[in-house]
Amino acid sequence: MIKIDGNSLTLERFIDIVVNHQSVVLAEDAITKVEEARKLVERYVEEERVVYGITTGFGKFSDVAISKDETEDLQRNLIISHACGVGNPFSEEETRGIMLLRANALAKGHSGVRLEVINTLLEMLNKGVHPIIPEKGSLGASGDLAPLSHMVLVMIGEGEAIYQGKRLSGKEAMEQAGIKTIILTSKEGLGLINGTQAMTSVGALTLYRAINLAKLCDISASLTVEALNGITDAFDEKVHAVRPHLGQIHTAKNLRRLLEESKLTTRQGEIRVQDPYSLRCLPQIHGATKDTLRYALEKVEIEMNAVTDNPIIFTEEDEVISGGNFHGQPMALTFDYLGIAIAELANSCERRIERLVNPQLSGLPAFLTEKGGLHSGFMIAQYSAASLVSENKVLAHPASVDSIPSSANQEDHVSMGTIAARKARDIYFNTSRVVAIELMAAAQAIEFRDNSKLGKGTEPAYETIREVLPALKEDRILYKDINKSAELIDNNKILMAVEKRIGVLDI
Repeated sequence: MIKIDGNSLTLERFIDIVVNHQSVVLAEDAITKVEEARKLVERYVEEERVVYGITTGFGKFSDVAISKDETEDLQRNLIISHACGVGNPFSEEETRGIMLLRANALAKGHSGVRLEVINTLLEMLNKGVHPIIPEKGSLGASGDLAPLSHMVLVMIGEGEAIYQGKRLSGKEAMEQAGIKTIILTSKEGLGLINGTQAMTSVGALTLYRAINLAKLCDISASLTVEALNGITDAFDEKVHAVRPHLGQIHTAKNLRRLLEESKLTTRQGEIRVQDPYSLRCLPQIHGATKDTLRYALEKVEIEMNAVTDNPIIFTEEDEVISGGNFHGQPMALTFDYLGIAIAELANSCERRIERLVNPQLSGLPAFLTEKGGLHSGFMIAQYSAASLVSENKVLAHPASVDSIPSSANQEDHVSMGTIAARKARDIYFNTSRVVAIELMAAAQAIEFRDNSKLGKGTEPAYETIREVLPALKEDRILYKDINKSAELIDNNKILMAVEKRIGVLDI
């Protein structure tokens, strides 16, 4: 059981709850803060003070006064009118992340919702009631209004949800799970949807997977280095100490550990003086991505524990302030940067695949097949990798540089942060499949060398690949091999096998 308090959620705990389905409850001190904030809201409503979103309309309608008798209608209307998402729904894990992050933000006690509202959301999370939330339709400022509204629809017995594998109406899902629906009152509709939780959930999941993928890229690249008799001098600790970017230093260290005891690598001058950049510059290329991942981790963990709605309640000061914490710009820029960094892993990876299959560059049989002409080997696998890399270049165009005014120009600059997060997710998928192809090609190239001479870290990687993918003796249906290789990435099987042998790799 994990306790949330709005202040201490980490990416690791986020994954434990969202992916591994650990149960979650509110911490005791959070309960106190939530109840104190709610008392202030109720007093303001009773006094009919003019406070945005509590006794007024929303957006352009912020100057329209709402009486205390109309507060329930106001909050319900907000949800049903704002549920305008389109497209495919977010995945189960992304949806669970949205729910968790919104509950954690409310737990800070600056939003003014009743305790039962947060508990309802956590009960849905713990019992597996997952609202159907279309992934498109958020501008990423005023928060993720449309996605979060679809989440809240189920809380009030509307919308749709997945429960025990079935797509049901929100009302049916809640009834079958034994969860009471709620009637929203003052500030609660706004408190539930005015936030950056959709973009942050998608981005956090992508970041977690990208961290593992960056390590795996060091492994796949090391296999390629061996297959091409690469020169290890470029990974010497002294080289990177004089340009001390942390990711670069860590990557070089990883490569040295992975290739330790290898009889397939060479030293400068033995076969050639220098390797091409896709081998020689691995610490610089992969290291820059890792620096980006650490930056993104810092920003994501800040956002996970932030108040991102409006207005914000300060109980000690007896004050409610309208601000702009819902604006997704900090995450929009972060996730654009994250997507670009992941795309660069694929760029260098595809160039290594080309070197493996090109006999003029590798000294290996063309397309890694013994009977070229009769068999095509890895010819079209490289095509697929090139296609994915090209698509990534389109996806890597920043979403955050765009803005379209909304709400009659009241909301005249928006972040497009949720688009940035979704693009980073799609870039990650493409990149993971490019890496899957490199793992296959590098393992195949090793067949033309001597697999008994592999390094301490590359040997378990090669063995794990060969457990599910035999060497390519003649042409076969390769998409099945790509899927099997990708599955090894998705379940971290190669990474776990390597780290079990040589210890945890650095980021």
